[in-house]
Amino acid sequence: MSANDLPVAVTACENDVADLLSPLLQQGPTSVPAPTPALSGPIHGVIVGELLALADNGSTPLVRFEGQVGDGALRARSTVDLHGPHIGQPVVLMFEGGDPCRPIVMGVVRQAAGWPLPDPPAQVAVDADGQRLIVSAKEQMVLRCGKASITLTQAGKVLIEGSYVLSRSTGVNRIKGGSVQLN
Repeated sequence: MSANDLPVAVTACENDVADLLSPLLQQGPTSVPAPTPALSGPIHGVIVGELLALADNGSTPLVRFEGQVGDGALRARSTVDLHGPHIGQPVVLMFEGGDPCRPIVMGVVRQAAGWPLPDPPAQVAVDADGQRLIVSAKEQMVLRCGKASITLTQAGKVLIEGSYVLSRSTGVNRIKGGSVQLN
Protein backbone atom coordinates (compact mmCIF):
# COMPACT_ATOMS: atom_id res chain seq x y z
CA MET A 1 0.00 0.00 0.00
CA SER A 2 1.39 3.40 -0.94
CA ALA A 3 0.61 6.85 0.36
CA ASN A 4 -1.47 7.44 -2.79
CA ASP A 5 -3.85 4.66 -1.74
CA LEU A 6 -4.73 6.39 1.55
CA PRO A 7 -7.60 8.88 1.81
CA VAL A 8 -6.45 12.50 1.62
CA ALA A 9 -9.18 13.96 3.81
CA VAL A 10 -9.49 13.22 7.50
CA THR A 11 -12.70 13.54 9.45
CA ALA A 12 -11.60 14.27 12.98
CA CYS A 13 -13.71 14.76 16.08
CA GLU A 14 -13.45 17.86 18.21
CA ASN A 15 -10.65 16.57 20.42
CA ASP A 16 -8.75 14.56 17.77
CA VAL A 17 -5.49 15.69 16.18
CA ALA A 18 -6.19 17.39 12.84
CA ASP A 19 -3.03 16.10 11.13
CA LEU A 20 -3.71 12.41 11.82
CA LEU A 21 -2.78 11.12 8.36
CA SER A 22 -0.13 13.70 7.45
CA PRO A 23 2.79 11.46 8.58
CA LEU A 24 1.37 8.65 6.44
CA LEU A 25 0.80 10.87 3.44
CA GLN A 26 4.16 12.65 3.86
CA GLN A 27 2.48 15.99 3.29
CA GLY A 28 2.16 19.01 5.52
CA PRO A 29 -0.80 19.61 7.83
CA THR A 30 -2.25 22.09 5.30
CA SER A 31 -3.68 19.17 3.27
CA VAL A 32 -5.88 18.09 6.19
CA PRO A 33 -9.19 19.90 6.76
CA ALA A 34 -10.15 21.32 10.14
CA PRO A 35 -11.86 18.96 12.62
CA THR A 36 -15.60 18.39 12.21
CA PRO A 37 -17.91 16.33 14.41
CA ALA A 38 -18.87 12.89 13.06
CA LEU A 39 -22.54 12.60 14.05
CA SER A 40 -24.69 14.75 16.28
CA GLY A 41 -26.43 11.98 18.27
CA PRO A 42 -25.17 8.95 20.19
CA ILE A 43 -24.70 5.61 18.43
CA HIS A 44 -25.88 2.55 20.34
CA GLY A 45 -25.27 -0.98 19.10
CA VAL A 46 -22.86 -1.98 16.36
CA ILE A 47 -22.12 -0.47 12.96
CA VAL A 48 -20.18 -2.05 10.13
CA GLY A 49 -17.50 0.35 8.91
CA GLU A 50 -14.31 0.07 6.89
CA LEU A 51 -10.68 -0.09 8.00
CA LEU A 52 -8.90 2.61 5.96
CA ALA A 53 -5.37 2.45 7.34
CA LEU A 54 -3.18 1.65 10.34
CA ALA A 55 -1.35 4.64 11.81
CA ASP A 56 1.29 4.95 14.56
CA ASN A 57 3.29 1.92 13.38
CA GLY A 58 0.16 -0.21 13.11
CA SER A 59 -1.20 0.49 16.60
CA THR A 60 -4.01 2.92 15.66
CA PRO A 61 -6.73 1.86 13.23
CA LEU A 62 -8.28 4.56 11.05
CA VAL A 63 -11.90 3.81 10.17
CA ARG A 64 -14.94 5.30 8.48
CA PHE A 65 -18.60 4.36 8.63
CA GLU A 66 -21.83 5.31 6.90
CA GLY A 67 -23.46 8.36 8.41
CA GLN A 68 -20.31 10.09 9.60
CA VAL A 69 -19.68 13.63 8.43
CA GLY A 70 -17.02 13.74 5.69
CA ASP A 71 -15.27 11.00 3.73
CA GLY A 72 -12.11 10.72 5.82
CA ALA A 73 -10.89 8.62 8.71
CA LEU A 74 -11.57 8.52 12.43
CA ARG A 75 -8.92 7.43 14.92
CA ALA A 76 -10.15 4.28 16.69
CA ARG A 77 -9.10 1.79 19.30
CA SER A 78 -9.28 -1.97 18.77
CA THR A 79 -9.99 -5.15 20.72
CA VAL A 80 -8.37 -7.34 18.04
CA ASP A 81 -5.00 -7.48 16.27
CA LEU A 82 -5.23 -5.75 12.92
CA HIS A 83 -2.71 -6.25 10.10
CA GLY A 84 -2.03 -4.81 6.65
CA PRO A 85 -4.21 -7.35 4.81
CA HIS A 86 -7.21 -6.16 6.88
CA ILE A 87 -7.03 -2.68 5.32
CA GLY A 88 -10.08 -2.14 3.13
CA GLN A 89 -12.04 -4.87 4.92
CA PRO A 90 -15.33 -4.28 6.74
CA VAL A 91 -14.95 -3.98 10.53
CA VAL A 92 -17.49 -4.13 13.35
CA LEU A 93 -17.53 -0.85 15.29
CA MET A 94 -18.96 0.07 18.67
CA PHE A 95 -18.71 3.51 20.23
CA GLU A 96 -17.53 4.29 23.75
CA GLY A 97 -20.44 5.88 25.59
CA GLY A 98 -22.32 6.05 22.27
CA ASP A 99 -19.95 8.86 21.18
CA PRO A 100 -19.47 8.73 17.36
CA CYS A 101 -16.04 10.34 17.83
CA ARG A 102 -14.76 7.36 19.88
CA PRO A 103 -15.06 4.20 17.75
CA ILE A 104 -13.73 0.84 18.91
CA VAL A 105 -13.00 -1.92 16.37
CA MET A 106 -14.58 -5.10 17.75
CA GLY A 107 -13.56 -7.39 14.90
CA VAL A 108 -13.06 -7.90 11.19
CA VAL A 109 -16.00 -9.21 9.15
CA ARG A 110 -14.97 -12.44 7.40
CA GLN A 111 -15.15 -12.42 3.65
CA ALA A 112 -15.94 -15.36 1.39
CA ALA A 113 -12.22 -15.61 0.56
CA GLY A 114 -11.54 -16.98 4.04
CA TRP A 115 -8.57 -16.17 6.24
CA PRO A 116 -7.44 -12.54 5.68
CA LEU A 117 -3.77 -13.18 6.42
CA PRO A 118 -1.37 -14.82 3.91
CA ASP A 119 -1.12 -18.04 5.95
CA PRO A 120 -3.60 -19.48 8.43
CA PRO A 121 -2.36 -19.65 12.02
CA ALA A 122 -0.29 -22.68 12.96
CA GLN A 123 -2.16 -25.62 14.41
CA VAL A 124 -0.84 -27.58 17.38
CA ALA A 125 -2.72 -30.70 18.39
CA VAL A 126 -2.75 -31.81 22.04
CA ASP A 127 -4.16 -35.17 23.07
CA ALA A 128 -4.37 -35.91 26.80
CA ASP A 129 -6.19 -38.91 28.24
CA GLY A 130 -4.76 -38.99 31.78
CA GLN A 131 -2.27 -41.73 30.87
CA ARG A 132 -0.16 -39.90 28.30
CA LEU A 133 0.16 -36.52 26.63
CA ILE A 134 0.73 -36.17 22.89
CA VAL A 135 1.62 -32.77 21.40
CA SER A 136 1.81 -32.66 17.60
CA ALA A 137 3.08 -29.93 15.28
CA LYS A 138 3.28 -29.86 11.50
CA GLU A 139 6.97 -29.01 10.87
CA GLN A 140 8.93 -28.49 14.06
CA MET A 141 8.45 -28.44 17.82
CA VAL A 142 10.84 -26.75 20.25
CA LEU A 143 10.89 -27.07 24.03
CA ARG A 144 13.09 -24.24 25.33
CA CYS A 145 14.20 -22.98 28.72
CA GLY A 146 17.01 -20.39 28.83
CA LYS A 147 20.02 -21.73 26.88
CA ALA A 148 18.66 -25.29 26.77
CA SER A 149 16.36 -26.70 24.10
CA ILE A 150 14.99 -29.91 22.63
CA THR A 151 13.93 -29.65 18.98
CA LEU A 152 11.92 -32.25 17.06
CA THR A 153 11.73 -31.80 13.27
CA GLN A 154 9.42 -33.19 10.62
CA ALA A 155 12.42 -35.00 9.04
CA GLY A 156 12.90 -37.09 12.22
CA LYS A 157 15.79 -35.18 13.78
CA VAL A 158 15.99 -34.80 17.55
CA LEU A 159 18.33 -32.01 18.60
CA ILE A 160 19.26 -31.62 22.27
CA GLU A 161 21.25 -28.47 23.04
CA GLY A 162 22.51 -27.00 26.30
CA SER A 163 25.58 -25.77 28.11
CA TYR A 164 25.52 -28.97 30.21
CA VAL A 165 23.80 -32.22 29.12
CA LEU A 166 23.53 -35.19 31.47
CA SER A 167 22.19 -38.61 30.62
CA ARG A 168 21.64 -40.79 33.71
CA SER A 169 20.02 -44.20 34.10
CA THR A 170 19.62 -46.78 36.88
CA GLY A 171 19.36 -49.45 34.19
CA VAL A 172 20.97 -49.80 30.78
CA ASN A 173 21.83 -46.49 29.08
CA ARG A 174 22.06 -47.47 25.42
CA ILE A 175 23.25 -45.35 22.48
CA LYS A 176 22.36 -46.98 19.18
CA GLY A 177 22.47 -45.56 15.66
CA GLY A 178 23.67 -46.10 12.09
CA SER A 179 26.94 -44.59 13.28
CA VAL A 180 27.89 -43.09 16.63
CA GLN A 181 30.33 -40.18 16.84
CA LEU A 182 31.92 -38.92 20.06
CA ASN A 183 33.49 -35.46 19.81
